[in-house]
Amino acid sequence: MIEIIPGLPGGVLGFRAGGQVTAADYERVLIPAVEAAFELHPKLRLLYQIGNDFTGFDVGAMWDDARVGLRHLSGWERVAVVTDVVWIRASMALFALAMPGKVRMFDTRDFDAATAWIVR
Repeated sequence: MIEIIPGLPGGVLGFRAGGQVTAADYERVLIPAVEAAFELHPKLRLLYQIGNDFTGFDVGAMWDDARVGLRHLSGWERVAVVTDVVWIRASMALFALAMPGKVRMFDTRDFDAATAWIVR
C-alpha cells in the first residue's frame, strides 16, 4: 500500500509505504502524483516513508519504481527516505551514489527531521 503524505508544499512529494507494495499502488497513487508534479516543477523533492509494517515490493512495483526514478533522474533535487528496514537502507545507500541530487536516510523516529530537511 502507498498513500500520499498530505500537507507538503509545492515541489515536494511525500509517500508512505506499508504492507505489500504492488504495481497497482504505483500506477494508482505514486506515478500520477509524480507526473503531475513534474508538469508544474522542473525539480522535485521526495519524502518517502517506509513503515515497519512493510513486507516488500512485488516485481511490478520494483519495475515501476525503477522506471519512474530513471525517467526523471535529473529532476530529483532531494530525496529523504525514512525507514528502519535494513535492506532498504542498504539499497538506498548504493542508489544514492548514482543520484545527481541529495539523498539522506532517516530513522523512523526522525520523521519530523526528515520533513524539515526535505522542505528546507
